[in-house]
Amino acid sequence: MRVEKCFFCSSPIYPGHGIHFVRNDSKIFRFCRSKCHKAFQKKRNPRKARWTKAFRKAAGKELTVDPSLEFEKRRNEPVKYNKELWQTTIKAMKRIEEIKVRRQNFFIANRLKKGKELRKAADLREVKDNIHLIKSPAAGLKQRRQLVEVIQEQDVQAMESN
Repeated sequence: MRVEKCFFCSSPIYPGHGIHFVRNDSKIFRFCRSKCHKAFQKKRNPRKARWTKAFRKAAGKELTVDPSLEFEKRRNEPVKYNKELWQTTIKAMKRIEEIKVRRQNFFIANRLKKGKELRKAADLREVKDNIHLIKSPAAGLKQRRQLVEVIQEQDVQAMESN
């Protein structure tokens, strides 16, 4: 049995699930659920439906160009069964999955970094605009006293010189 991909949203379709639609030119369309099938019948564009993988890739929300994604492509070349080859393939699949997850996490972190910077800039701007709400009125009291004392000393010196 084979796990297929939904024609509309690209999610996996497990054996015994989903809907198959065969067009008159014998092209087969597989759908994971009726939501995808109805959207296809209404001639909706998967790149405009926000919940599809096509939208996420087109909008830059998901990793699109990565060599680790190439391993998921279907290959229709029959290979003679070999236990050693089978074991190395299973190990390679696990390793590829690790690499793919790590790269996707890195991609997501980079994508979210911009929003973090924007939020920090907005917070700094808000603090700058509303500093009077944070700053205590008595914060500059000591400096003002020193300034007043200096001015008084200058006045005294000016009166003595006259």
